[in-house]
Amino acid sequence: MPTLATGISVSNTLRAARARSAGFTLVELMIVVFIIGLITAAAVIAFGGDRRDTELDKEAERLDALFDYVREQAELQTRDYGFRVNEVAYSFVVFDVIQNQWRSVDEDDALRQREFPEGIEPEMVVDGRRIVLDQKERDIDDFKPQVMIFANGDLSSFEVSLRREGGSVIARETARIYTDEQMVIQLLLPGEEEQPPQARRTAAQRP
Repeated sequence: MPTLATGISVSNTLRAARARSAGFTLVELMIVVFIIGLITAAAVIAFGGDRRDTELDKEAERLDALFDYVREQAELQTRDYGFRVNEVAYSFVVFDVIQNQWRSVDEDDALRQREFPEGIEPEMVVDGRRIVLDQKERDIDDFKPQVMIFANGDLSSFEVSLRREGGSVIARETARIYTDEQMVIQLLLPGEEEQPPQARRTAAQRP
C-alpha cells in the first residue's frame, strides 16, 4: 500500500478527505441552526404584533394639531369656529357675522375639509353624548358644527376617537383627542394611558 513521506497511508488520507466532504459535522449544523434562530427572532421583533399603526398615529396627531391651531385663530381673530365630522371626512367652519350663518373656512387652507385615510373609522362624543355620524359621503354640506370653538378660547367638551376599521375599541388600538377637566385638549395615541389630573398638573409645572 503506498504511503506518504510522513508514513501515513495514502488510502487513509483519501478516506478522511472523503468523510470531511460528505457532509457537515454536528457542531457546524448546530451553528447554522443557531444563526437561523437569531434571524427569525429579529424578524419577529421587527414585523411582529407590536408593530404600530403609523398612519393612525399620524392622522390623530394632525387632528390634534389642527384643534390647537383653530383654537388659537379663534382667540386671535375673535371669531367663533366649529368642527364637523362624518364617517369619512372632517372640516372646520367659521361663523360669518355678516351673513349670520356658518360657512367653510375658504380663506385658510389649513382648515379645509380632509378625508380620513382608507380604513380609519371615527367616533364622536360631545358633552358626554355619543353623536351618530352622517353616512359615508365625501362632502360635508351641512356647516352647523358639532363642536364649538368660541372666540374667548372656550370650547365644547368633546372626544374624537379614531381606530382601524374592524379593530377593537380597547385603548391599545384607539387614538383619542379629547378635552380634559381643565378644558385642555389632550391626545392619547394607541397604547398610551390617560394620566390623572394631578399627574398632568405636576408634569406641566416642571421646567
